Amino acid sequence: MASGLINGDVILHSFQTSTEGRIEEEWLHHKKAVRDIDFTEDGKRLYSVGKDKSIICVDVESGKLKRRIKKAHENPIYSIAMTGDTFIATGDDNGVLKCWDMRSKTCTMEFKECEDYISDMVVEDNKIVIASSGEGTLTAFNVRRKRMDLQTELFDSDLLCLAKVKNGQKLVCGTSEGVLNMFHWGQWGNISDRFPLKKNRSIDSLVAISDDIVITGTSDGFLRAVHILPSRVLGPVGRHMEDFPILNLSLTHDQTCVVSCSHDERVKFWNVEEAKQQSVDISKTGTKEAKRNKLSFGKAKQHDFFADLVENKDPCDGHDGGNSDDDSDDDSD
Repeated sequence: MASGLINGDVILHSFQTSTEGRIEEEWLHHKKAVRDIDFTEDGKRLYSVGKDKSIICVDVESGKLKRRIKKAHENPIYSIAMTGDTFIATGDDNGVLKCWDMRSKTCTMEFKECEDYISDMVVEDNKIVIASSGEGTLTAFNVRRKRMDLQTELFDSDLLCLAKVKNGQKLVCGTSEGVLNMFHWGQWGNISDRFPLKKNRSIDSLVAISDDIVITGTSDGFLRAVHILPSRVLGPVGRHMEDFPILNLSLTHDQTCVVSCSHDERVKFWNVEEAKQQSVDISKTGTKEAKRNKLSFGKAKQHDFFADLVENKDPCDGHDGGNSDDDSDDDSD
């Protein structure tokens, strides 16, 4: 596992079931905060981008610097996505998206279709890049044909994070107003569904743990399991410190745990095996009684993978709502 720090360091950690985690490598190639990182599909190389406007590629096995592109953008880089073995896409604070051939360190495409930061990107078949923006738009780019295919209407809130569900047929987008916007894949003109979670609590990160369930990380520090279409909040998975947003979420390689990080300087593992097995009875609507009886997930069991790293205490005593965006707080205790 790799983590990017606000001081520009990138740290490679190793975790095993029988021993505590340890730092394997520490790379000091960035001069300012690391904004985003991504492994190649085979895990042999790690790319990182940051506030210093540079792109860094490191060989994971040897720890050697393989590529460095200084001043790759005119503005700080916010996000990165792999579009092939040696091709990447990067988005910056000013809404510029660039595609790179890292063999020659050349920019193959540049788009300026957004007026605010590129918050997240998902890639389909190394061909289509879907980018969310802080201005409130979702934009589809065809990187093979070097064109912009379609852009949504302007939404009232920032679009912050993306996840594919329903066997790739739906795209879920977290927003700054605490709503999950859902798009049918390929139909980017407008949303097909929306699901409000909590008022005034932005959904800062997303990760899909199955075709039907995502884990959301919100600005109040909670991780919640949410079933998509029918849309229900299944329950809280875990929590970082109060009022510290969940900066990023990842799924472990064996897909048993979600990894989260926040401003509390901790990386936490949450077991999601129980959450993945939940289903929604579409014959029943979300009620306050169901809200009170909702389960909490993520409690460690002795035989679980990463069990010694998962919080043994129940993540929270309060429970999140079903399909309502009322103001009752999870953290009222």
